[in-house]
Amino acid sequence: MSPLMSGLREFLAILPTAVRERLEAANNLESLVEVVLDYGRPAEARYRDRADRMQDIIVTENDIDFVVRGIGDFGSDNRAGIERTLHRISCIRNRRGKIVGLTCRVGRALEGTIDIMDDIVRSGQSILLLGKPGIGKTTKLREIARVLADEVGKRVVIVDTSNEIAGDGDIPHPGIGSARRMQVRSAPEQHQVMIEAVENHMPEVIVIDEIGTEAEAMAARTIAERGVQLVATAHGQTLENLMLNPTLCDLIGGIQAVTLSDDEARRRGTQKTVLERKAPPTFDVVIELIDFDRMAVHHNVQKTVDLLLRGVPPKPEIRARTGAGSVEVVREETSVDLPDPGPGFDKPVPAFDRIELREPAPEPASPIPSGDRRSSGPVLRIFPYGIARTRLERAIREKRAPAVVAPDSRQADAVMAIRSAFQGSRRLRDLPGPSLPTVVVKSNTFSQIAAALDELLAGGPGPAPDQESEAMEEVLAAIETVQQTGKPVELAPRPASIRRLQFQMVQARRLASEGVGVEPNRRVRILPTKTA
Repeated sequence: MSPLMSGLREFLAILPTAVRERLEAANNLESLVEVVLDYGRPAEARYRDRADRMQDIIVTENDIDFVVRGIGDFGSDNRAGIERTLHRISCIRNRRGKIVGLTCRVGRALEGTIDIMDDIVRSGQSILLLGKPGIGKTTKLREIARVLADEVGKRVVIVDTSNEIAGDGDIPHPGIGSARRMQVRSAPEQHQVMIEAVENHMPEVIVIDEIGTEAEAMAARTIAERGVQLVATAHGQTLENLMLNPTLCDLIGGIQAVTLSDDEARRRGTQKTVLERKAPPTFDVVIELIDFDRMAVHHNVQKTVDLLLRGVPPKPEIRARTGAGSVEVVREETSVDLPDPGPGFDKPVPAFDRIELREPAPEPASPIPSGDRRSSGPVLRIFPYGIARTRLERAIREKRAPAVVAPDSRQADAVMAIRSAFQGSRRLRDLPGPSLPTVVVKSNTFSQIAAALDELLAGGPGPAPDQESEAMEEVLAAIETVQQTGKPVELAPRPASIRRLQFQMVQARRLASEGVGVEPNRRVRILPTKTA
């Protein structure tokens, strides 16, 4: 039996006989990721590149009982293991607490899996690994612990919540080398064990799998502030996912809303309320695992977060393992120069437009498949005004839309703007270039940006910016008249999209309003009565 088969012997032994024989006959155990057993349904084997649904093997109660008898006890997180191995078994229970499903994941200790990031691991910087489930985060975490403990000679402590890093049982798996392991009695206590590890055992490095709660994020910051190197994984695939997660965004410094003065907002070319980083990041480096042999590296998390908050997309370093086994830097990290403002941003910040012009030309959107219904016609160039450029690029990429982000309004075919742009001192009509079709989003969320992109691609953008600006100026003047005279005022007929903005503006000023007339002459009437 090969070394790999020897490492899988205990895993195969707990499986029902029919499932085990099918896996051995498939002769593809090297890429086996997990086996799924759900009561009353076909057994399923999942490999790195495919899934094998065994239609002729229906899982029974006896099959599930057979697996449960061969493993350790399930903890409060419904996870168990096989003693002295790295395999993990997770269960699904019905409402009465009976186990009706099992996910049996293969755990491997593979040396050489971190050659792609070896220089970063040995640098002493705190590292956060992101990636989708099953991509190898825990395997790499285990090898990082071994390298830092055995080859670098540091005092390494692993906080092992589900015994997934160092295996089940009281004796850690040799895959972690001489690193020490602290078990966690129940998942909600992980943050307490993290602090205990620092206070009681004097580690130089702490390794944590799956930071997932606000308490754990706060504990990680406490550890980093004491000068301990942190290596951890977290839920999320990209750095931007982490920024949008209110529970975990503290890991990259936290996000807060700051109100700028009129002069500063005008100088930056943004709305008065902007998002800024609250504190230094807990982690120095963020690594996004694209697949098992490819990753994106953000070497300066602080700078990357500051740029993202200004709408400038990051260009992380891309590394890949070649077929020959060597590591190649496919793309160097590039970004615009931005002064380090620190929390509160006391130092001057370059205007948004100047950052956009100094940024390298945007990469074209992903190729459009020939069968895509949107593949015909010219590419639409969209200029984002006050919205997150990275989210617009993500919407274009995910929808495979024939569009790109224009770096300047003079090169654009359309404008996507945030609503507050019509209420600030800077108007869209002041942008250089011709008047463009415009679609307006209410807030900077991905769902609204994606919907606005669909509207532009459908050829139905909102009214021209001049008409929109004129309508908003009209409603402001009418509100002032109503407040001074106490008499109702009717506005000019407008399209429904503009009337909606006018109604919201009236409501914000605590006045009543109603719609009168029929299309195309329907209009807003502002009443002097205050709203409740």
